[in-house]
Amino acid sequence: MIVEPARAKLNLALHVRARRPDGYHELETLFAFVEHGDLVHVAAAPEPAFALSGPFAGALAAEGDNLVTRAEQRFVETFGGGAHAILLEKHLPIASGIGGGSADAAATLRALARLHDADLHDPRLFAIAAGLGSDVPACLLGTTAIGRGRGERLEPIEGLPGMPVLLVNPGVAVSTADVFRRWDGGDRGPIGEGPLLDVALAGRNDLEAPALAIAPVIGEVLAALGARPGVRLARMSGSGATCFALFDSVEARAAAASALARPGWWVAGTSLA
Repeated sequence: MIVEPARAKLNLALHVRARRPDGYHELETLFAFVEHGDLVHVAAAPEPAFALSGPFAGALAAEGDNLVTRAEQRFVETFGGGAHAILLEKHLPIASGIGGGSADAAATLRALARLHDADLHDPRLFAIAAGLGSDVPACLLGTTAIGRGRGERLEPIEGLPGMPVLLVNPGVAVSTADVFRRWDGGDRGPIGEGPLLDVALAGRNDLEAPALAIAPVIGEVLAALGARPGVRLARMSGSGATCFALFDSVEARAAAASALARPGWWVAGTSLA
């Protein structure tokens, strides 16, 4: 049995540069990962089996198709390995901008590679990831990086492991496709260069405005996070609705977590990985 973490992904900055003819968007984004996330359990089995557990298992089960089983199928088509039993412990809300499904697919690929002694840097593994979704290659890499193109062209950079982070989702799921459709098409410039925090602070999330139009409560979360003592950066991640704040100290994060505990809101204290 292999147990692989599927850490939540943050877009510390997300610049949408252009619409592409293939239906995707040209992006520049600053990926980071936190310690909190889902867990994927994988074992060889006589026949394929997939099960769900955890606080958000019911929400994912209602969705039907999922990236974990697709990742397993494409791994077997490429590398072989027979059938597998997979258990996904779902601790992250779905459709929430922190890469839950992408992280789960990437963790599945890593677990299968470990189970079958495949090289985690095998280009075929990253090709599978790119075919599953724009964020899956970054989640497969699993380290702080600047992503370009759809997000699959990755440039690792030095991170800030251990920096306290608070994740807050106001209990709403936001469709990524709907958010991108509402993007106004304006190119507001490239992502910067330099140390991680400097790049993040100088950056922005171009999907914040269209997400706010769909779910105005995101603005309430951002305002509440931004007003907390010890906050270095408060921003929405991805296409929403999860927002995050980076803090100077664990104590400041803990105080913010208590202050933002509201009915229906998901609040998780964690740290950068």
